[in-house]
Amino acid sequence: GDKGAYRHYMQKEIYEQPLALKNTLEGRFSHGQINLSELGPRADELLAKVQHVQIIACGTSYHSGMVARYWFEALAGVPCDVEIASEFRYRKSAVRPGSLIITLSQSGETADTLAALRLSKELGYLGSLAVCNVAGSSLVRESDLALMTKAGTEIGVASTKAFTTQLTVLLMLVARLGRLKGMAESVEQEIVHGLQALPARIEQMLSMDKEIEALAEGFSDKHHALFLGRGDQYPIAMEGALKLKEISYIHAEAYAAGELKHGPLALIDADMPVIVVAPNNELLEKLKSNIEEVRARGGQLYVFADQDAGFVSSEGMTIIPLPHVEEIVAPIFYTVPLQLLSYHVALIKGTDVDQPRNLAKSVTVE
Repeated sequence: GDKGAYRHYMQKEIYEQPLALKNTLEGRFSHGQINLSELGPRADELLAKVQHVQIIACGTSYHSGMVARYWFEALAGVPCDVEIASEFRYRKSAVRPGSLIITLSQSGETADTLAALRLSKELGYLGSLAVCNVAGSSLVRESDLALMTKAGTEIGVASTKAFTTQLTVLLMLVARLGRLKGMAESVEQEIVHGLQALPARIEQMLSMDKEIEALAEGFSDKHHALFLGRGDQYPIAMEGALKLKEISYIHAEAYAAGELKHGPLALIDADMPVIVVAPNNELLEKLKSNIEEVRARGGQLYVFADQDAGFVSSEGMTIIPLPHVEEIVAPIFYTVPLQLLSYHVALIKGTDVDQPRNLAKSVTVE
């Protein structure tokens, strides 16, 4: 566990993401399709019966589950719910017919997630699948099926490469399930191409580190920040806000952009930086009107936007143009600039990046 040329493990782990993704993808394609034969011969039988997916996780893993919900429903046509493990385990829930429970955890030892899995066995779920970064962990041993993220050891408390590899594995699982559910072959092709292009795209993104470092200057004296996204980028905004909270101790909140007018617009003034993730998809026009709502009230905007989206920097609005990326994998890609942003803000503030106060890497207490 050597930091090498990096100042912090977290920085190293952000930069390891292209490699972590490559390792996670390796051996999981054949004949231009996604191949998860590691699930074993009985997996198809189980997956064919899936009519609903219930995802359980905590923290950053919960955000990857939220992104996956968009994918399961939009791409595979399978209804999906996501719940925080500590909530799920303490309430009476109604189990949908043919429901597969999916747990997400970097360590595979997260206490609430493990307890939720154990509880689910008495509730009549179809089966369980773990997405995990530690082979042989409790979650992996106690689940019917497991898919490993090949992120390598993650030491920084704030999760980076475990998150992006979780998303990668979840998207592959969506493709695999989708194929059994009659998903168009062209959609799987899009997923395959998007995933295969991703490591190089993220490498490109990491070369913009200096620009993002320059942005961080504008944040270091702020006490609050607002992150906005729509659709599958909304959980990415949530993850961006969590990173800023965890390592720079700035109070940050994420909102679905369309919810601004239902309350948080009241907070907008010159002291509230607003960070927007704006990829070039069908929600772009809607997002542009949300951005105008903020601008009209004097908020400082920082917009991470697809270079083809037609945004131009102007008074009160800084545009960070990002390389175009396939829409399906955009949430994975747009996570990276937000990781870098929170890292640089934390550096300026002089916090303990790898070991933030009051937090532990693997939350094994209840």
